[in-house]
Amino acid sequence: MLNIWRTAYGKLSSKLTRPVLKKFALRSLGTFNFVCATHLFVQHVGWIHLTDGPSMMPTLAHAGEWVLESRLIDPQNLRRGDLAIYISPLDPHRLVCKRVLGLPGDIICVDPTGDTAPSAEHVVVPKGHLWFIGDNAEFSRDSRTYGPVSMGLVRGKLVAKVWPPSAFTVFQNNFNYID
Repeated sequence: MLNIWRTAYGKLSSKLTRPVLKKFALRSLGTFNFVCATHLFVQHVGWIHLTDGPSMMPTLAHAGEWVLESRLIDPQNLRRGDLAIYISPLDPHRLVCKRVLGLPGDIICVDPTGDTAPSAEHVVVPKGHLWFIGDNAEFSRDSRTYGPVSMGLVRGKLVAKVWPPSAFTVFQNNFNYID
């Protein structure tokens, strides 16, 4: 890979004899490399998001906290209790963060209280889907509203709360599953 850039640099510098054009071309190439590297990092490694909304309180504040997302995760490796970011089934332009409650094959009681869903019906999470719920269930639109979420909509897993510094937390999955 490095040889390709050296070759491109050599060809570019030999063809551009005017110092101004040479400087512009080399800076443009450097800017292009930076933009490509940033895009690859954001799409495939991770990113930082600002929290917004009460659905994950007290784990995440209503607003103003920055969280680190890892995209180096296969949605099939998510476990109950993990915090995940996925594309909202209700609005494809919006990312939401919720906790994984059900894995494929799990039987979920949609709403044991009957407050959100019309009944305490049970749902089997289909293959290739996950069941999500907000920590502050009373103020959360989650799988109780839109049902199981396709693993194809999962973008990543939250790994840490990074801002403000006084609230820095590495998220641990302390979820205890009772059979």
